[in-house]
Amino acid sequence: MSFKSDIEIAQEAKLEPIRDIAARIGLSEDDIEYYGKYKAKVDYNIMKRLENKKDAKLILTTAINPTPAGEGKTTTTVGLGDALRKLGKNAVIALREPSLGPVFGVKGGAAGGGYAQVVPMEDINLHFTGDLHAITAANNLLAAMVDNHIYQGNELGIDPRRVVWKRCIDMNDRQLRFVVDGLGGKANGVPREDGFDITVASEIMAVFCLATDLEDLKNRLSRIVVAYTYDGKPVTAGDLKAQGAMTALLKDAFKPNLVQTLEGTPAFVHGGPFANIAHGCNSIIATKMAMKLADYVVTEAGFGADLGAEKFLDIKCRFAGIRPNAVVIVATIRALKYNGGVPKEKLNEENLEALRKGLPNLLKHVENITVKFGLPAVVAINRFPTDTQAELDLVKEECKALGVNAVLSEVWAKGGEGGIDLAKEVLRIIDEGKNNYKPIYPLEMGIAEKIETIAREIYGADGVEFTAAAKREIETIEKIGFRNVPVCIAKTQYSLSDNPALLGRPTGFKITVRNVRISAGAGFAVALTGEIMTMPGLPKRPAAENIDVDENGRISGLF
Repeated sequence: MSFKSDIEIAQEAKLEPIRDIAARIGLSEDDIEYYGKYKAKVDYNIMKRLENKKDAKLILTTAINPTPAGEGKTTTTVGLGDALRKLGKNAVIALREPSLGPVFGVKGGAAGGGYAQVVPMEDINLHFTGDLHAITAANNLLAAMVDNHIYQGNELGIDPRRVVWKRCIDMNDRQLRFVVDGLGGKANGVPREDGFDITVASEIMAVFCLATDLEDLKNRLSRIVVAYTYDGKPVTAGDLKAQGAMTALLKDAFKPNLVQTLEGTPAFVHGGPFANIAHGCNSIIATKMAMKLADYVVTEAGFGADLGAEKFLDIKCRFAGIRPNAVVIVATIRALKYNGGVPKEKLNEENLEALRKGLPNLLKHVENITVKFGLPAVVAINRFPTDTQAELDLVKEECKALGVNAVLSEVWAKGGEGGIDLAKEVLRIIDEGKNNYKPIYPLEMGIAEKIETIAREIYGADGVEFTAAAKREIETIEKIGFRNVPVCIAKTQYSLSDNPALLGRPTGFKITVRNVRISAGAGFAVALTGEIMTMPGLPKRPAAENIDVDENGRISGLF
């Protein structure tokens, strides 16, 4: 049997004019700015008008640790939103924006798949409304102002060896991880070691997504630490008087983007920090706007629940003053068998023994959400045609033993209709009202203690080993006044541990923290573990090799 590709399905869809989608959630033409017929930005000033309106019920979609077999978290998020509308609910979706790096690399886009997609798919996965370009420009303006300040006499006494602000580009390019710049003589700057991050790893992306309004955005930008002086004092973007110009570059990007699903469900797609190296959630402004314009909002957090969901619940919820009413944990039979040791080419064969070995990964995530964070949850089994009844029954039984129902989701093949059972279960646990949400650690804890708490409670580690460099950085961060901030752990997405090869539910391991840095604008400390990098590279066969455009401008090969 041959299946249509995601892009073929998206290109065959008949989209509604974006003004009709906006009207569906009470927005007039005065509230939106058109980016063509099917995309619009929404004026953030409408939040003043909506401030007394009751907030929607918030549904968080997360998943097991990702595998090459794929889990379908965004697909499930989109399909669930469509299913809720089929049940007569006023539902809206809030997603992250894709980064060009993964689109042309190995991961592909982030618009869902099959018959559960946000559209126009090609636009969303490529330049969209230019938000990531604006973030790149703001990041690089700040970098230029740092080096210009040093060149023009260095009034602040910046130590060129301790410039911590990097330039960025929205592309996977390992060649740019470490560079030496300022070469070519006195007129061309001060030579120093430098490097690039991918745009979604820039602190400006995190600031952009955590800011609650334009003034908060500007204040956060001013607090970004860019360097240290010769006597060890932090130098900020505010010291360089850069925050006003940076905010000017971001003021239009900060307006949430409105698009639609294949079934016409309104969808906000705005902001997108990576979850393995940042906090991995769409913008607070888009989430809160969605919560004022709907009765149910379905959002997602990047990668597995150990990364995106933990950061959503410990970082985003604190800053936004929100909490989920229900959590959906996405898994596939294929991915669980992969966690149980089955090679990718044999995942279509029934293997209950491997499934039993891989299931503990899912069960740990369920335990984290329901026990550690105190939230009601449902497991969505993203169904594949090769799943057998015995395999499906085994997952349902194991989840039931933890007090959580596992429900089949067929949204990839059937759209919203394939998510009706999942939507009904989500509504049931919301109506039940059992919600004891609490963050995993108090802010008063020291930074090292917070990292250890996440490692032990969420990852199941025996403890944390801090390198000498990490210990020094923690001491510096706490000394300059950032002890009482959340922590954002940069860790591989493929394992509960910091070793991507340890699948399932590993035990007897420790997390190694090799460095810690402060993201003062974002308002959290970042702990770097394992071999995690802030500038990915392309694979041997990048997705870019398969992307093409015909003589009519029709794109193929995107996924």
